[in-house]
Amino acid sequence: MDEGLHQPVLLEEAVTGLAIKSDGHYVDATFGRGGHTRAILAALGPAGQVLALDRDPEAVRAGEALAAGDPRLRIAHTAFSGLEQAWRACAGQARADGVLFDLGVSSPQLDRAERGFGFLRDGPLDMRMDPTCGESAADWLNRAAEADIAAVLRDYGEERQARRIAAAIVRRRVERPLTRTGELADLVAGVLGRREPGKHPATRSFQAIRIFINDELGELRSALQQALRLLRPGGRLVVISFHSLEDRIVKRFMRDQALGEALPRNLPVMGDARVGRTLRLIGKSVRAGAGEVARNPRARSAVLRVAERLA
Repeated sequence: MDEGLHQPVLLEEAVTGLAIKSDGHYVDATFGRGGHTRAILAALGPAGQVLALDRDPEAVRAGEALAAGDPRLRIAHTAFSGLEQAWRACAGQARADGVLFDLGVSSPQLDRAERGFGFLRDGPLDMRMDPTCGESAADWLNRAAEADIAAVLRDYGEERQARRIAAAIVRRRVERPLTRTGELADLVAGVLGRREPGKHPATRSFQAIRIFINDELGELRSALQQALRLLRPGGRLVVISFHSLEDRIVKRFMRDQALGEALPRNLPVMGDARVGRTLRLIGKSVRAGAGEVARNPRARSAVLRVAERLA
């Protein structure tokens, strides 16, 4: 996809949150098509460095093309859980000045029917961010127990009719396997009907299955801990989330690290009764303004949070 058609969300706010130093070393943990990476590079001097990660081979190829013309950029093909290993391979024991996460699925992934993320155009029912490994959505839906399917739809999609949809999927696969996004979208729409104006009835189901197939919440939890270990004192952690479950994980992680651990009551200690603080919250959560939402409707649900590593 043409880079011009992919609009990075909260671009200026993310770069501001990173508080970029000219000679700093930064991680863009979700390269996508490089919108945030380009902005970071533009703010860096000749001695600055960026390590960009992505689990999507198409994104990695786009990153390698950009890195070929800029020696300050390195690309690693890995999921979030490989963050620390990729950083050590690139920077050894050095610490990072900032780590940026732009969560969820990218516009190029959604817009290409053959990737199987969306339902507006029919394509193979895949949904893997890295189609070279793991189980596709079709493979899982055609073998999983009805109760497991219902649990995924309920827990990751907050779908109230999860049990009815799961039962319909199991009935359908007895006749013939589900293999296309259009088949799944039609099946869910048939169960639910069109109840919400402007929102396809299969939205929550597709989202839930995608999150499960890619273990997105597990990857996020692992990566936040790794980012904390990599950041130098004063380094910034910036996270853009698009889903309430993601944002809840980020918010709780930053809050817990900022509060530290409470010491037992009545312990004879001087000063604060909490220890182990590792982060300082920077400002309040940030949402896209009306202008950005008008230009890029995907920004409507985006939430940006920033924290700074303590010594």
